[in-house]
Amino acid sequence: MIQNGKFLAVFNSAHRVMKAEYILKRHELEILLIPAPRALSTDCGLAICYNGDIYDTVLHTLTSEDFLPAIIYRKESDVLYEPVWLGNDSEHPDD
Repeated sequence: MIQNGKFLAVFNSAHRVMKAEYILKRHELEILLIPAPRALSTDCGLAICYNGDIYDTVLHTLTSEDFLPAIIYRKESDVLYEPVWLGNDSEHPDD
């Protein structure tokens, strides 16, 4: 179960989320690839979950690699995931 306060980065394809996982782990960031919660609508069904203390580092790392997610959510409660960052990864559909 995902704890409240965790962040979830969502991408538009399984390939993109797995590549993002590779990038973040290469930078030794503590992230976890998880099935996306049902409360979130995702195209690929996966999300990258991480703690708030590395939120800025995750975003900076993905920005520097030109590999931003479609959206980042923060889990507020069992039924509420608040969007905290909106991007557009549709520019790179074949990455």
